[in-house]
Amino acid sequence: MTENRAVTTLESDSIDDAVAELGDDGLSGYNFAYLDEHTKREVRRAILKGIAIPGHQVPYASRPMPLARGWGTGGIQASLSLLGPDDSFKVIDQGADESVNAANIRRLADRTAGVETTSDTTDADVIQTRHRIPEEVMTDDQILVLQVPVTDPLRKVDGSDAANRRRHAHKNYGRMWVHLYENVVEWGEIKIASRYPTMVAGRYLMDPSPIPRWDVPKLDDADTLFLFAAGREARIYAVPPHTEVEPLAFEDESFQVERFPDQSCDACGSTDTFLTEVETDDGRRLYSCNDTSFCAKRQDDPAIPKDHHLDASGVDWGPGTPNEGSETPDSEDGVAGEPAAESGGDER
Repeated sequence: MTENRAVTTLESDSIDDAVAELGDDGLSGYNFAYLDEHTKREVRRAILKGIAIPGHQVPYASRPMPLARGWGTGGIQASLSLLGPDDSFKVIDQGADESVNAANIRRLADRTAGVETTSDTTDADVIQTRHRIPEEVMTDDQILVLQVPVTDPLRKVDGSDAANRRRHAHKNYGRMWVHLYENVVEWGEIKIASRYPTMVAGRYLMDPSPIPRWDVPKLDDADTLFLFAAGREARIYAVPPHTEVEPLAFEDESFQVERFPDQSCDACGSTDTFLTEVETDDGRRLYSCNDTSFCAKRQDDPAIPKDHHLDASGVDWGPGTPNEGSETPDSEDGVAGEPAAESGGDER
């Protein structure tokens, strides 16, 4: 991190002199990476506490940012507090790098910090994402910052944050188990499409943000540091590298990811990625990779694996796929965005 360059009016005769003393680093008139150094230190302290207590929600003083709350203010504060002048920054918005929100966040980091930005997952040091974890295997040299709209998974079963904090303190998650049981009774299976409740390090129940079930297994025993930041609720929590993350499930109703039987990406032909259903202007329904960056690589080289940039091969990253030897359910219920009727093995 750069040296603190904050200038007070006591050291200058006027505001104009104070601004001039800041020099030309980043956007003129702003500290490196927009936030002042005191704010960055506070955010980093909250991150360190979150790492020390995996899954625990750590409060911090969320600052006003030049984007609306609910559009990634917590994520950008965490990202800007971690970025250094030599880092490379990538922003994902539901799998895409080209969305307006992703482009604006990337532009903010570029203008205020002058850091290199990229759309290649393997080239990024810090990745900020909304609702997805990249398909390519992430390494211990990378940090993934997830934007979080709702921090507490127990809010699904009780709207009282005070009561839910007591439940976390006592590890009392009975109401969530009842919620899952009622889900099975009503639907015959656990029908939670996103924000699937997960137990972190056997202690805290965590909301993994609105990532699809497909991405939940990637959190378990990963090399990467996962940070979850909510600006509106002013909370940060973390999953450190090599931490056990287990989705809640029953012995006879195991956790299942989305399945896409007999479907492949229309652009690259992938069958081992999370697919998005697209309806064309002429009424046709196609499937495409949700991770646009990896899809572009697959279009150039259809055989490229998700761990192509690593020395090791066959790295466990996400759910098993038909191409990797796992079984695809025979039921027609295993369609895009819906869980399969039967478990395809140990999905965790």
